[in-house]
Amino acid sequence: MKVVAVHGVSVALACRTFQISETCYRYSPTLSTENEEIADWLERLTANKRTWGFGLCFLYLRNVQGYCWNHKRVYRIYCELELNLRIKPKKRLKRDKPEPLAVPDKPNETWSMDFMADQLSDGRSIRTLNVLDDFNREGLCIEVDFSLPAERVVRSLNQIIEWRGKPKAIRIDNGPEYVSGKLMEWAEKQGVRLEYIQPGKPQQNAYIERYNRTVRRVSDLLCMSNLAHASKLKEHDNDDDFQGSFRRAAERR
Repeated sequence: MKVVAVHGVSVALACRTFQISETCYRYSPTLSTENEEIADWLERLTANKRTWGFGLCFLYLRNVQGYCWNHKRVYRIYCELELNLRIKPKKRLKRDKPEPLAVPDKPNETWSMDFMADQLSDGRSIRTLNVLDDFNREGLCIEVDFSLPAERVVRSLNQIIEWRGKPKAIRIDNGPEYVSGKLMEWAEKQGVRLEYIQPGKPQQNAYIERYNRTVRRVSDLLCMSNLAHASKLKEHDNDDDFQGSFRRAAERR
């Protein structure tokens, strides 16, 4: 301390003035050669065992070599030597920022179309093709069958167009039936634009996803035993948000 060395002030007076203990003043750190030994062990272990991290290195020193070094001490030296294993970051796909879900100004501007999986009461799997007008959330079609290939999709759309007229665009996901050449050829011939959502982004097709939930609630109450029974869903596709059919199905049950 400069006050003691230059001005000759006593150690006790200087410590009281600067509010430090005499033990702290008189302490002189003793350099231990153990730190060098720990560092040498860690460098050799990480060089020979490239897949080992700190945990395996410390367990080897403690259980195999028998050293009683504290894990905090060993880890401090491990970090000072910058031996930490580099964690490979997860590769993420760069996706464009999705556009907000547009609300059409009039009917037949944009339709939404999606498949939904369901089961009959005997456990057999069925599929339904749901088509919705985004303007007024009107259900245009519910096609039910065990399999609905691209040909069935095109046929259902032609049937809707006969009484409804064709839309300007149809919003769909990236299912195999939708990316087939037959549907693209049909859309090009009809002058209908296919708007594909981004993979893994069902919220971009929110209108039909909400419609699917209502269809699911009704189908659960119908307890469908065969395709003829499941086809009754078509009778309700023009109801106001399925509320009337939902009440009727609940009463029958």
